[in-house]
Amino acid sequence: MQNREKMALFIDGANLYATTRALGFDIDYKVLLKEFQGRGNLLRAFYYTALVEDQEYSSIRPLIDWLDYNGYRVVTKPTKEFVDSSGRRKVKGNMDIELTIDAFELAPYVDHIILFSGDGDFRSLVEALQRRGVRVTVVSTISTQPPMVADELRRQADEFIDIASLEKRIGRDPSDRASRPQFDGDRSPRPGPALERRYGIRQGAAGEDEIDE
Repeated sequence: MQNREKMALFIDGANLYATTRALGFDIDYKVLLKEFQGRGNLLRAFYYTALVEDQEYSSIRPLIDWLDYNGYRVVTKPTKEFVDSSGRRKVKGNMDIELTIDAFELAPYVDHIILFSGDGDFRSLVEALQRRGVRVTVVSTISTQPPMVADELRRQADEFIDIASLEKRIGRDPSDRASRPQFDGDRSPRPGPALERRYGIRQGAAGEDEIDE
């Protein structure tokens, strides 16, 4: 990576959470940002996740709030509930369209896009960005069984980074366990070192694209 190239991060939150969970480590999002700021001119860092709106309190909300105030552009939308053919209630929250539109809009202004996702549906997006002269790196893993990245997406990318190789650089120290943060009446996290230590570096329980109940 050239130090002067203009870059943007696009993080598929649910997919990244599933990947790091399979690998058994938590991400330090503060360090993640610094890691890629050191690799070039990082213009934007987007984080995408769906939220269940009818819950009194979402476990991922403190992480979302922290990211929003610490250098990330957080994009959310409410999940949709439906009943499948077997009568099971499911919650679906796919952010592919939002991520794709933002990547296309930003493409004329960047040289390099780093996509944190293993979702094969993004292969066409990667190919379209490449036709516009943008280099695309995919960050996921082939270190699990089965791999968390679709083979067609990995092959399409200009570069593939196995996130397992970044664990020592962007992973949270397992011994760094802060106490549970205090909340005020509206359930918003109070700012402070404990909140930053816990949610600035720990991957919250992001909603899966599809959740069985």
